[in-house]
Amino acid sequence: MRKFIKYLKESFTELTKKTSWPSWDKLQGSAILVMVTTVLLAAVLFVVDFAFQHLMTLIYTL
Repeated sequence: MRKFIKYLKESFTELTKKTSWPSWDKLQGSAILVMVTTVLLAAVLFVVDFAFQHLMTLIYTL
């Protein structure tokens, strides 16, 4: 049990004193970048799926 308590104390110390957290502006910029990238990737996958669906329909109707 002592090892666990020591682990918790060391983890808390590391998170509060040794970790450098990003500023609010950097955090917002990163979040926006992730959202834009996700939307673009979803759009590309939609186009590929749409094209593949129509290609398969064309092939099966021959």
